[in-house]
Amino acid sequence: MAVPRAAKRRKILSPEFDSSSDSPVHIGDISSEAGWDLEQQYEQRPRKEKRVLESTRLPIKTAEGRIERLASPLSEQESVNSFFGSGNENVSDTQETEVEEVPVDVPIRQQIIEAKEELARIGTLLSEDPEEHVGGFRKVAEIGASINPTINKLALATQLAVYKDVIPGYRIRPFGELDSSEKVSKEVRKLRSFEQALVTNYQNYTKELAKCARASGDTSSGDKASIAAVAISCTCTLLLAVPHFNFRSELIKIIVDKLNTKNIDTDFLKCLETLEQLFREDDDGNPSLDGVTQLSRLIKARDYRISESVLNTFLHLRLLSELSSRGSQNRIDKSTSPTSSNKKTKYKKEFRTKKHRKMLKERKAVEKEFKEADAIVSHEERERLQAETLKIVFITYFRILKTRVPNLTGAVLEGLAKYAHLINQDFFGDLLEALKDLVTTTSSEEPTLNIEPEEAPETPNNPSSHHDRLRSTLLATTTAFALLEGQDAARSASTLHLDLTFFTTNLYKSLHSFALNPDVELSSKSLRLPDPHDPSSSFPTAASQQITTTNNKINLKTPSVLLLRALSSILLPRSVPPLRVAAFVKQLYICSLQLPEKSAQAVLALLHQIMKVHGRKVAALWNTEERKGDGVFDALRGDVEGSNPFASTVWEGELLRCHYVPAVREGMKGIERLLREIK
Repeated sequence: MAVPRAAKRRKILSPEFDSSSDSPVHIGDISSEAGWDLEQQYEQRPRKEKRVLESTRLPIKTAEGRIERLASPLSEQESVNSFFGSGNENVSDTQETEVEEVPVDVPIRQQIIEAKEELARIGTLLSEDPEEHVGGFRKVAEIGASINPTINKLALATQLAVYKDVIPGYRIRPFGELDSSEKVSKEVRKLRSFEQALVTNYQNYTKELAKCARASGDTSSGDKASIAAVAISCTCTLLLAVPHFNFRSELIKIIVDKLNTKNIDTDFLKCLETLEQLFREDDDGNPSLDGVTQLSRLIKARDYRISESVLNTFLHLRLLSELSSRGSQNRIDKSTSPTSSNKKTKYKKEFRTKKHRKMLKERKAVEKEFKEADAIVSHEERERLQAETLKIVFITYFRILKTRVPNLTGAVLEGLAKYAHLINQDFFGDLLEALKDLVTTTSSEEPTLNIEPEEAPETPNNPSSHHDRLRSTLLATTTAFALLEGQDAARSASTLHLDLTFFTTNLYKSLHSFALNPDVELSSKSLRLPDPHDPSSSFPTAASQQITTTNNKINLKTPSVLLLRALSSILLPRSVPPLRVAAFVKQLYICSLQLPEKSAQAVLALLHQIMKVHGRKVAALWNTEERKGDGVFDALRGDVEGSNPFASTVWEGELLRCHYVPAVREGMKGIERLLREIK
């Protein structure tokens, strides 16, 4: 009997394993799968993940010194993502959403902080190794192009500090075509490339300083004025730090352009002090020549309408102090250096081969190149530069003296009085005539005694005031007598026909005015309080205290010093006639009773020197029984010899012996002891 065939059982599979089946799911099947964990099956299904693989590339060091890691290329990332991606997902799920970058407004404070950090980082790199980070110069300049004024000022100050540290101690010459075709080593080529990049960026920096400094004094825009102040400060500091480097003339031009203004502010004073310090510390001669040349052009272009303080910068020239030495009239000064000896040093002849001579020749050539590279100026070259500078100074003085500019006459006379021994003798006659005309014009402006104060008011700001007239007279007299103090001028005075009697007579007449001058011991550096009874004067404020001395006349010497210098030139030579000495001695004793204590001490010291030289000539003034003249002494007579000084005695000495200052009493006693020794 045949066994019946068993019924075929159907195996129900999970959708996970039979995803391709399109047959509908029956209710009976769902009930059979009730025991399965469907959620766990769904949780364990693979999902699409955006995996970021770690880059296997090594870190690199950028040109700025920053260490960075490079990311994997985009193609590798896409291939990795496609490998891990699921193929049965929709295309819309694989596409990445692009996020548009919305510009975020960074606060100004945050911008300044970031700029500070970046400037500090670049500045540190440039200071450590400028040849490796030449691009830092351009980056700092790009940061300075910001519209934020604070960042601009920070960039200017950063470039100043960097260039002060990086600039070498020599001048870089321009790079020519021959240098480019020359075969040099790798180190030399690198150094040349750095030098040319340094010069180019430094030139751009000077142009930026000039552009920013033009807004100095502009009160309409506070930001531009503040940037201009920083630019002028950077220019002054840079000029004093590296006066030997390229584009020195551009820096001097920025300072001179600032002096071409009427208002005197802090920037004006800073530029003035910078020029004075540059003239004093100049060892080369070229910076002084550039500064004097540009100043003379400014003075001429402004038709001499400048501040007196600008012209007084010429008095700080170092070359004038080096050329002011005079030769002795009694002996000949010889140099003690062994090279200046007349006897030639005998050298032992040494045999040298041709190769040795060639090596010595090459060594001398190398030493010559080193000397030029170190910017060592020879003595002859320095004298030539000083002579050119001195020529420009005196030409400027003569032009101002010829045009009779009121506010510059005192400064010109003071400069001529200080450096008159350096003037060529061919100009003595013309200069004396100009000085005589000046003294005559000044004397004619003096008010007479019969004029009431209301008719001839005298204000402190009036250029023709009594103080300025007295100062001009003293300076003109000092200049005239300084012309004869030179070694050759005194010997050729008769040949040049220099008659200085006019200046002597004028000084004698002005002694009484000098004694009654309240500012006889004051100069521009002395602080003056305004007159409380004068409505035109105002009390100084904290902002105006810095420029108080600039508003006044700039007198580098007080009237007392100028008078003593003029009297020494007139009375100390041994060829002075007795009548002139006696007349001045009598007038000086009268003036000593009215002078302040320091001036009285100085006058008594001068009288002591006069008595050493001319004691026997004027000894009769101290003895009433040995009077040589008849009549009465006339102290107000204009003629020196006609005042009859020997008809009087110096009875003022008895009053000076009772002076309230002990030093004055001791000075008077010293003169009397000297007289007893002479007798």
